[in-house]
Amino acid sequence: MTQQSNHHKMPLTTEEYLDVFKKSEALLDGHFLLTSGKHSAQYMQCAQVLQYPERAAILAEGLASQFRDMNVKTVIGPATGGILVAHEVAKALGVRALFTERENGIMRLRRGFTLSPEERVLVVEDVITTGGSVREVLAVVKEFGATAVGVGVLVDRTGGKVDFGLPQCSIIQLNIQAFEAQECPLCAQGIPAIKPGSRKI
Repeated sequence: MTQQSNHHKMPLTTEEYLDVFKKSEALLDGHFLLTSGKHSAQYMQCAQVLQYPERAAILAEGLASQFRDMNVKTVIGPATGGILVAHEVAKALGVRALFTERENGIMRLRRGFTLSPEERVLVVEDVITTGGSVREVLAVVKEFGATAVGVGVLVDRTGGKVDFGLPQCSIIQLNIQAFEAQECPLCAQGIPAIKPGSRKI
């Protein structure tokens, strides 16, 4: 299978990528309860962008371009947010895509998915706030004896503060402040928090 290296587009600028998110109304303002338990005045709902395959492909190509020379054999992401990202990045790299799921609270490969020892794996995710899900996926990769070669995320909410000890790339770095519930200024103002994510906003 030949890689279509002759027509890879140049990655976009951060502003252009941000524009793709804004066009999709993916960056929300309000009072949000995050998966990490923290509160925030902004929320990045990547599903709003990923519902448009052509926009998902643009973002995935940007991530793929950073890892193209790393001989990646498989792209893997956590359910639910990482499934489409893994699929699109794998498509851009011409390799296969897998996803992990939680079973009884533990992240694992299911559905007959498996990794070979020393298989070169790229871990991807839609958004990282603490990096917890990515670390769980990295643990799954290690469990199979495969080799994680890097981490790619669409949106790094930490502004680059999370380090996985691997080559790492994000399409957008946002420094969205997140507060512990007891220190949340929005709670102090009596503004009700809503839980975004998989649930309807």
